[in-house]
Amino acid sequence: MRQLSILALWMPLALFAAEPSQWGENVTGVTTRFHTDRKEIALTFDACGGSAKSSQYDAGLIDYLIANKIPATLFINARWIDANPEIFKRLAANPLFEIGNHGTAHRPLSVNGKSVYNISGTASREEVEGEIEGNSRKIEKLTGKRPLFFRSGTAYYDDEAVRIAREKGVEIAGFAIVADAGATLGSAEVGRRIRSAQSGDIIIAHMNHPESGTREGVIEAIEALRAEGFGFVRLGDVTGRLQQLP
Repeated sequence: MRQLSILALWMPLALFAAEPSQWGENVTGVTTRFHTDRKEIALTFDACGGSAKSSQYDAGLIDYLIANKIPATLFINARWIDANPEIFKRLAANPLFEIGNHGTAHRPLSVNGKSVYNISGTASREEVEGEIEGNSRKIEKLTGKRPLFFRSGTAYYDDEAVRIAREKGVEIAGFAIVADAGATLGSAEVGRRIRSAQSGDIIIAHMNHPESGTREGVIEAIEALRAEGFGFVRLGDVTGRLQQLP
């Protein structure tokens, strides 16, 4: 027993996950905004996958962004990539878009299996790393570029899982504005929420539910914001100006 105790003292502290003290969308280390002196906003769109419905593709939304040269960061889950391999290749090849990591199995990021929306989170440091790394390797293999930004399924985290991710050089992408509440809101409310954005805000919406009000609301809001002089950026364009929650 004494030998085991001495050995434990020498084991790297990184092997052990501390007990988390925070749980939610906005915990310490999550990026929600960026510093800017300009009128600019970061649009981000999630593609979740895992079922026929959640593996859809809102071509009308993406075609609008392309036609109007609106840059965005696309957070794509491994299961969505598997369901839409050719579409993913086209999106990844378009310089307007930056590909973010939306997880391997679309799980909340936790070190002790905490759940939200009836979805069980990762339950250990190893599972946290696997949820990030599995899809990161997939994206890197397909694009030649390792994604810097990660957003978990449900966008829920505990602070220890965020610390582990950042220790690995991964930025956790949160948001200042939830535009479509998982593609459940009508177009008028989506538009209203996005129009309320301030310079430096990160906005989340979805690109995998063409049946929802997201597309119409996003387009209407972009037109209104452009008329007010706003521009749009990818998260990778503002990496030196990101603001993490304390």
